[in-house]
Amino acid sequence: MYDLLVVGAGPYGLSIASHAAAAGLRLRVFGRPMASWRDHMPAGMYLKSEPWASHLSDPDRRWRLDAYCAGRGTTARHGEPIPVEVFAEYGLWFARNAVPGVDERTVTGIAPRTGGFEAVTEDGEVFAARTVALAVGVMPFVEIPPPLRGLPRDLVTHSSHHHDLSRFGGRDVTVIGGGQAALETAALLAEQGTRVRLLARADRLCWNDVPPPWRRPRWQSARAPHSGLGCGWRNWFYAERPGLYRRLPEPTRARIASTALGPAGAWWVRDRVETAVPVRLGQEVTTARAVPGGVRLEVRGAGPLETEHVIAATGFRASRDRLGMLADELRGTLAVVGDGSPAVGRDFESSCPGLFLAGLVTASGFGPAMRFVHGATFTAGTLVKGVRRRLRAGVPGGAIAVPDGRSRQDAPDTLPA
Repeated sequence: MYDLLVVGAGPYGLSIASHAAAAGLRLRVFGRPMASWRDHMPAGMYLKSEPWASHLSDPDRRWRLDAYCAGRGTTARHGEPIPVEVFAEYGLWFARNAVPGVDERTVTGIAPRTGGFEAVTEDGEVFAARTVALAVGVMPFVEIPPPLRGLPRDLVTHSSHHHDLSRFGGRDVTVIGGGQAALETAALLAEQGTRVRLLARADRLCWNDVPPPWRRPRWQSARAPHSGLGCGWRNWFYAERPGLYRRLPEPTRARIASTALGPAGAWWVRDRVETAVPVRLGQEVTTARAVPGGVRLEVRGAGPLETEHVIAATGFRASRDRLGMLADELRGTLAVVGDGSPAVGRDFESSCPGLFLAGLVTASGFGPAMRFVHGATFTAGTLVKGVRRRLRAGVPGGAIAVPDGRSRQDAPDTLPA
């Protein structure tokens, strides 16, 4: 029986695995390394985060993005976005050097068993472990607006469904959304000759500012410090103190989750959109139906619109019911918070002892940093400490939710850290 199964091999899963290996845990890692970055982001995209805020995490800080770039004869400079392809290659390099082997099979089911859990792979092999860390990224949580959900995939897709946009060359495409994914997807489509337009519910688009220089007068740094999520003390708190963020009252966390770091485009994509993409603001699709040659959209705030294809760049909703790999008896017992995502304790343990969660699904508990690569560093170190604590305590069989809906880790500690 393994001490820990890590399910997922993106930035969070690989970082957790690196810390777990260094801690001497008997470990198994499942997933295709960097799959979302390799398969679900169009060529030509860039990483929105600053290079210095995009490292995967290993305990010795040896396998950083800047070290990878230096080995390639390039540099990772502040204010210069990193191509998604380079970041994906960096993740593969990290996996080879910082993680003791990755089993690229997909885990299709996880169920409780006496003393821990069992996981079943796509080809039917079963693995037992005392603890599990789910680091499944964003793909289970794809969100498509209700009016578009009933249409076939040849007419409506999510922005994360595309690695290659060339199939839309010369066609008519409508992109829905106002965030980075929508704006950059629309820019790439326009640049390859697609007839593209952008529909957004908001009355205006928001754009991130060009970051200030890394070296600047002390008074400027004191007034608006750099952080992994942008400049300013509020962003610094979200980025650098997720453990303290979790201590905020849940209503406050819910308000921040719905408002902080909302849809916005990177500064380096603004000119590409404003000069090439027709933008329709204050418009929302109310109904959609297939018609010969494409889709007819009824749009609130405008008349009907016909287009050959719709790309919904409408984000992700990380809820408990979308964790489909969990057995029903396990998923159904997980305590949740107000937005439907699983509750997690101070070291990312769910209300099922021994089941740990990482990444986007923990953003309601630990804040906006969990939506970005930057959050992987805090998560990896904290989660592995929690795994070690749970192993010392023992893992009972089955999923046990605390009656008042709190995670078990919100209860008083019984063991030293």
